[in-house]
Amino acid sequence: MKNSNQGYTKVNTKNDGRVIGVIGLGYVGLPLAVEFGKKRKVIGYDLDENRISELKDGIDSTLEISKENLQLATLLSFTSEEASLKEVDIFIVTVPTPIDDAKRPDLNPLIFASELVGKYIKKDGIVIYESTVYPGCTEEVCVPILESISSLEYNKDFFCGYSPERVNPGDKVNTVSKIVKITSGSNKETSLQIDSLYKEIIEPGTFLASSIAVAEAAKVIENTQRDLNIALVNELSLIFNRLEIDTVEVLEAAGSKWNFLPFRPGMVGGHCIGVDPYYLTHKAEESGYHPEVILAGRRINDNMAINAAKSIIKKMTNNNIDITSSKIGIMGITFKENCPDVRNTKIIDLINELKDWSIEILVYDPWANKDEVYNKYGINLVGIESFSNLSSLIVTVGHNEIRNLTPKKLREMCDEEKPVIADLKSIYKRNELCDLGFTVFRL
Repeated sequence: MKNSNQGYTKVNTKNDGRVIGVIGLGYVGLPLAVEFGKKRKVIGYDLDENRISELKDGIDSTLEISKENLQLATLLSFTSEEASLKEVDIFIVTVPTPIDDAKRPDLNPLIFASELVGKYIKKDGIVIYESTVYPGCTEEVCVPILESISSLEYNKDFFCGYSPERVNPGDKVNTVSKIVKITSGSNKETSLQIDSLYKEIIEPGTFLASSIAVAEAAKVIENTQRDLNIALVNELSLIFNRLEIDTVEVLEAAGSKWNFLPFRPGMVGGHCIGVDPYYLTHKAEESGYHPEVILAGRRINDNMAINAAKSIIKKMTNNNIDITSSKIGIMGITFKENCPDVRNTKIIDLINELKDWSIEILVYDPWANKDEVYNKYGINLVGIESFSNLSSLIVTVGHNEIRNLTPKKLREMCDEEKPVIADLKSIYKRNELCDLGFTVFRL
């Protein structure tokens, strides 16, 4: 479907009075529901009754939305009751789209959400998907479910769109209303309606894609591109460590050129960069093409935590530290700084690799929810006061609380003559750490 209205647009429109239902109130759905809830009636739906109860009390456990901002959404209500969806005219689906243990797309949340919407969609209703999917998924997987359950005909009785989320958890500057939004629809009229809808809340404007498939593809390559750039510097890190050259120093030197891209090595986790490329490669393989570059980049990034663990063990051994009786403190378990999200965190891979050496592991994270970490990973978080008599230290996440610790304070936590500090985020100055007797490892 070719749409002559495609492209960047920035025109605000008036509220048409239709009721929005947001399905899924996590990192994506809640901020969206709040912004629309300042403009028009919105019903926020989530299966998790505890989540709904907290939101009704003005508490967002993801820390994305403040109590004050929740109160500004005066037209937003929260529910876990399906019957409330009878009022909805426009559904926006924002459920997770993870991968399974075999790195294949897990569409179960999306399928369940489509089945739910199919029960309550009205004639002339619109369903907009924001969840990350592979190109074609909306119309190949979701639409048949909607048609089957609702007994309505696609593009005659109801319509669909796709507007990929661009949420950056923990980012209080580039919030949903501050980022250009891609929009699309199942026909020209629906495209324009959906585009107008998002213009009500998106300050910098929207980009109207020519089709749903184009919008789906645009989303999945955003994070694939970033994943590959990180994979490149991760591979450089593996090379330079063998050559005993500091990777960060090399990147800083190369960064003096005006067009050098400022990527840094790291462990790629989270619900986007470490997941989205597998959606694209899955669809590519279905079409008969076996991706090489994308999967190679994924392999490099997926193995960085294990490579880091092995490098740390090697340096400890070289310093005559008894590995099996050692105690290592790990600072940070969330997948990124100043954010409580522990989904798909690669620090678990690091911990598991170290545990294979019978090392005692202490984990500190001031942002992560202790109960969630224990229930998901079986790890008991400790307070920073427990970090004493350590053999070595691994700094994995750049939370403000961790950045504010001085190298001297870090040294006081370790009792070995030559402790290893793995500063995986390159937070501290290498020379200051070395002057205090640390053997430094950086990616």
